[in-house]
Amino acid sequence: METRQLLRSMVRIRSAEEVIADAYRDEQEMRTPVHFSIGQEATAVGVCAALRRADLVYSGHRCHAHYLAKGGDLSAMVAEFHGKASGCASGRGGAVHLTDRAAGFAASSAILGEMISVATGAAWAFARGGEPRVAVTFFGDGASEEGVFHESLNFAALHRLPVVYVCENNRYALGSTVDARQPAGTSITGRARGYGIRAEQVDGNDVRAVYEATRKAARHCREGNGPAFLELDTYRWREHVGPNWDQELGARPLEELEYWMERCPVRRATEELRATEPGIERTVAAWDREFRAEAREAIALAKAAPFPRVEELLSGTYGN
Repeated sequence: METRQLLRSMVRIRSAEEVIADAYRDEQEMRTPVHFSIGQEATAVGVCAALRRADLVYSGHRCHAHYLAKGGDLSAMVAEFHGKASGCASGRGGAVHLTDRAAGFAASSAILGEMISVATGAAWAFARGGEPRVAVTFFGDGASEEGVFHESLNFAALHRLPVVYVCENNRYALGSTVDARQPAGTSITGRARGYGIRAEQVDGNDVRAVYEATRKAARHCREGNGPAFLELDTYRWREHVGPNWDQELGARPLEELEYWMERCPVRRATEELRATEPGIERTVAAWDREFRAEAREAIALAKAAPFPRVEELLSGTYGN
């Protein structure tokens, strides 16, 4: 895939999330926790662009970018944020429980590390059924400290399952740094290698590098070689949950935020294209206007949509 296409996808996610964040803060009509991926767009786009539509993606609480990168419907996502019947989960899941099976985005969950095991189970089904499909699960550095992470990697390695584990290492679990939580001299990639899994640490703000690493990892899985693991170094710009910035609260040093903003994945891809496409900045600005308008339209549609009917409260649950 061309870098231009990857850049366009990143701009769409950035623009949509910024519009949604402003509306969330100013209008107070989305009654759901929101975990934005502003600053982390290259991880979602680079990974999902390297997958096939039939491959299934699972995510955690910071899932908007993954959903959109895999082809999830924006209007259905925004309607879900508003709790409307037209939402991708019929207005019942909110921003942390997204799904679009037609696009291959299976599910996301707010339970830390839960989808690591679910993706492993999906990969087991693919392996047993002889399907040439790959399961992919996104999670943060904090989830790598959960027991389910180790249980899943062990099981996948033992049964040579076609699953790609994608750790978005943004250095923080809420406000706790990775250095404060994990022993010095160790790494998340090193732990994955301890299970005999093909593992690679990648610059998560370099969308081309993420794409190439995922393409190789997915091929490794499809060829029956077992699971693969990617640790993508990146950084979220906004607070852990919510539309605001948190450096003024002392959650993170301003200098650290500025360091990572200089390594903005959208800016880096734009600069990479400048030599072959001198007018790329104007193109990016046009994309930004287009996608902001798209997001504003999705919000307007969501506001006008009906809420779920009380009579359908139990529809789709066990026994119904």
